[in-house]
Amino acid sequence: MTEENVKSALSKVTYPGFTKDIVTFGFVKDIQIDGDDVTVFVDITSSAPEVAQQIKQEATEELKRAGAANVTVHITAPQMPKESSSKGKNIAPQIKNFLMVSSGKGGVGKSTTSVNIAISLAKQGLKVGLLDADIYGPNIPRMLGIEDIKPEVQGNKVLPIKAYGLEVMSMGSLMEEGQSLIWRGAMIMKAIEQFLRDILWSELDVLVIDMPPGTGDAQLTLAQSVPVTAGLTVTTPQTVSLDDSKRSLDMFQKLHIPIAGIVENMSGFIAPDTGKEYDIFGKGTSEPMAKEYNTEVIAEIPIEPAIREGGDSGQPISFVYPESESAKRYAEAADKIWKFIEKINAEGGVDNEAVQPTTPPGVSACSM
Repeated sequence: MTEENVKSALSKVTYPGFTKDIVTFGFVKDIQIDGDDVTVFVDITSSAPEVAQQIKQEATEELKRAGAANVTVHITAPQMPKESSSKGKNIAPQIKNFLMVSSGKGGVGKSTTSVNIAISLAKQGLKVGLLDADIYGPNIPRMLGIEDIKPEVQGNKVLPIKAYGLEVMSMGSLMEEGQSLIWRGAMIMKAIEQFLRDILWSELDVLVIDMPPGTGDAQLTLAQSVPVTAGLTVTTPQTVSLDDSKRSLDMFQKLHIPIAGIVENMSGFIAPDTGKEYDIFGKGTSEPMAKEYNTEVIAEIPIEPAIREGGDSGQPISFVYPESESAKRYAEAADKIWKFIEKINAEGGVDNEAVQPTTPPGVSACSM
């Protein structure tokens, strides 16, 4: 047996529920050959035991059919949170972790946060994707300077657009500028599923998902389609925003999504001429809410003209002005988020149960 023979045999083993094989997905991590004895090591992204069992059985059969006398298949599956949002389902198995960025209301800087957190994670050396799932207000193409770029199609899949070290996809990249979407909930749910299933994402360490404001069909569909590793809530210091942000945090709990933290935007203002910071809207008002939901405020992002300018011109502050105060705070937040994700994967779940959910996940849990 040769390594080429082994890979050829394993390329006939399709990942359960998909048309692609485990070699194409990049799940075969090591091959050891001793005469006619073959040992293979496979890393998969589903924690469902039936997935591992099917791959092991089919790999063994294909390798023996190719001439191996003795076959050993070692499969490594991730530990998911105690009760993951999707109950073990994952329609995008090549993606290791999913970060849902949510807010209770619009206009709090959720997309700006998603862009700069994703870039900051990529600057750590991670392979990062950014999905703009804000169907009605897809702003991320403009924020990344790719609003005039249309994605390429490969077979029946769509290739994500590359920008600032990220793989990016947005509804804004698939429709004409200024075109409105008047969709019912079922169409939104189908679009979210297609973004995960029909985009040719590579093997990502994390996919950052910029959700629509609120707690509705899009959030529920995402949570039921993939095991969301962590949730991030974006808010501002005003009481009205905090009231809505509690709904976002409550949604995470009901859907069994561990809460990575809260980003408080517009937390002070940095004067461009002096660099002095002023608390014009208040600051730190999210702390009591964080304690209530057993999480923490991982960043207080000030109003800084360069953030607005960078968002409008397609030059994100975390990439273009890494020494700015805001970029440093985004970098610190990204570091905390990744450590949180690593902790979840290492321990098999993190409790965010300051308030115990009293109803199982479902449509009623998100219709607030």
